[in-house]
Amino acid sequence: MNELVRELVPAVIGILVRRGADFAAAEDAVQEALIRALETWPDDPPRDAKGWLVAVAWRKFLDAARSETSRRGRELAVEVEPEPGPVPATDDSLWLYFLCAHPSLSPGSAVALTLRAVGGLTTRQIATAYLVPEATMAQRISRAKRKITGSALDQPGDLATVLRVLYLVFNEGYSGDIDLAAEAIRLTRQLAAATDEPEVSGLLALMLLHHARRASRTGAAGRLVPLAEQDRSRWDTDLIAEGVAILQSALAVDRLGEYQAQAAIAALHADARSTSETDWVQIVEWYDELLLLTESPVVRLNRAVAVGEADGPLAGLAALAELDPNLPRFTAVRAYLLERSGNLAQAADLYAEASRSATNVPERDHLTREAARVRQLLLGDRG
Repeated sequence: MNELVRELVPAVIGILVRRGADFAAAEDAVQEALIRALETWPDDPPRDAKGWLVAVAWRKFLDAARSETSRRGRELAVEVEPEPGPVPATDDSLWLYFLCAHPSLSPGSAVALTLRAVGGLTTRQIATAYLVPEATMAQRISRAKRKITGSALDQPGDLATVLRVLYLVFNEGYSGDIDLAAEAIRLTRQLAAATDEPEVSGLLALMLLHHARRASRTGAAGRLVPLAEQDRSRWDTDLIAEGVAILQSALAVDRLGEYQAQAAIAALHADARSTSETDWVQIVEWYDELLLLTESPVVRLNRAVAVGEADGPLAGLAALAELDPNLPRFTAVRAYLLERSGNLAQAADLYAEASRSATNVPERDHLTREAARVRQLLLGDRG
């Protein structure tokens, strides 16, 4: 039931806005209707779920409007009840994606608003997922809604911004009772169904291919397991097959974008039975394609790793030397390439240095273990 309710949210918000509610008021009313649905539907499910949500949300909106005595003008404008009958079949999901990714919003606010308005999550669920107090998240969402209130339904949206927001949601992963990675996949599936843009399919393929490896990424007590050490028998082959099929359809359009290129790299990793059997030469070629689309220094850093695998660690170090040493993960990558080149002493020191600047506990612990492991190898060589 929860899944059905959440899928109906964008359409219901759109209908209220078309009837005269501003976005903020419509979204609030729909959230109240959702709470009511979760309370009553298990015992008394409606025959027309969408019509029920529209009717309850519209009543909630009217009640709120009538209580705002200082806004009598708006009250009079919406006081006439809509004509009875079936609700329109218009799907406003795509518009809501663009609206929630409005350029005036910060990435964090855009993500939160997308989860509320398009994902149908409650403020408490979003706050729990982000490990912040519910009041803090409520304020963030309220500010975001105020900023976009008044934006018209016919304003064009920026698809690139929408995709960035969805990828941000995906990369939040799992926390609390909301699996944000799975939620991002669900939302991206909706977007892919509403548009034939190959980059949307590329992002969906990328998410599926990454998500397929999720079970093998961590060990006991949340211990980080790098790609080379992952148990590939635990990868979800159905998700991999689906991701590859979606990617192939997107690439056939011949309008390459950065998400398609990233998905192609992920597909090559998924296709290999081990790190040593990975087609690193082709991965480097895809990174070259990606660099033509984006000058991201992170892409250049990842390319240096791939060069090190394809052409040897010295070639990887040469590629790395062209980059800014202050880049995140630069020190860890240099440590890895130095270890592979046989410079164990410097590698151990750099692993330890990288651990001190790690942004999360699993990464810090992993790099600390790598430093200890290489030091042990060094002692063994000296012994």
